[in-house]
Amino acid sequence: MTVAAHPEQVAGPAPATSGRRVIRVLLRDRGAVLSGAYLALIVLMAIGAPLISAITGHGPNDFDTAAVNTDLGGVPYGSLGGISSEHLLGVEPQNGRDILARIAYGARVSLIIAVSATALTTLLGVVLGMLAGFYQGWADQVICRVMDFLMAFPALIFMIAILSALPQGNRPVLLVVVISVFGWPYLARVVRGQTMTLVNREFVEAARASGASTGQLVFKEILPNLRSSLIVMTTLAVPGYVGTEAGLSFLGVGVTPPTPSWGQMIASSVGWYAVDPMYFVIPGAFLFLTVLSLTVLGDRIRAAFDAGEAS
Repeated sequence: MTVAAHPEQVAGPAPATSGRRVIRVLLRDRGAVLSGAYLALIVLMAIGAPLISAITGHGPNDFDTAAVNTDLGGVPYGSLGGISSEHLLGVEPQNGRDILARIAYGARVSLIIAVSATALTTLLGVVLGMLAGFYQGWADQVICRVMDFLMAFPALIFMIAILSALPQGNRPVLLVVVISVFGWPYLARVVRGQTMTLVNREFVEAARASGASTGQLVFKEILPNLRSSLIVMTTLAVPGYVGTEAGLSFLGVGVTPPTPSWGQMIASSVGWYAVDPMYFVIPGAFLFLTVLSLTVLGDRIRAAFDAGEAS
């Protein structure tokens, strides 16, 4: 949930690090390339989920009782959880729902929630952090107290409590809002510290002396200097939010059935791991590799920006 950064790293006018330089550094990094390739596959799978269902002939909620042995309590036929030419990743026990289709639609749900929560967190963090750092005074005091208040809570416990009390309708939107409420203070604190450093720099003072408006100071002088830090922080926030959504769904307060979710699939597989381990392994592997790839890519992006600024 937290986003780590150091306010003292920002100094001087807008960073000279170019997007092309960062891309060149990333393309030379095997870990970044492999992570990016895997994430591209997941994104394509999420976008093409309806196409995957159309090609395989199995929707995420279509039952296929012929693929499970009802005499043995619904265990899938075969030794690998029902993996076959008809069901490439097997089927769920009891109901025979196609795991590939549910993984694809689950990827769509996880990415939409994580990216939306990251966008809302960034918006709140940047606006409130810059407001506190630029104006300081009473605005800074109020915003800092709110940040301290939210950061003092054990976020996961309060997310569970809040989501348990809210109605079940429109669950993805509720997840985005609740995750963002507890996520923005970490980013806002970094933005506040960097803004307070930048607002007293010579180039900002020169722009102010030349008659620049507040909007010009914020959008032309200060915000461009936050670019690299914001890219890094938002990139590193996404894997945390993917894991948060999966964890909340695993605990039964996230995405509700029949909407597919990786965390929900893992929760359902717990009672079957002894007789159908593939039902647990497949969604668990997708979740692990996605979070790992997002984390590695975010770390490589941070390193690329740091190297560019150092040079």
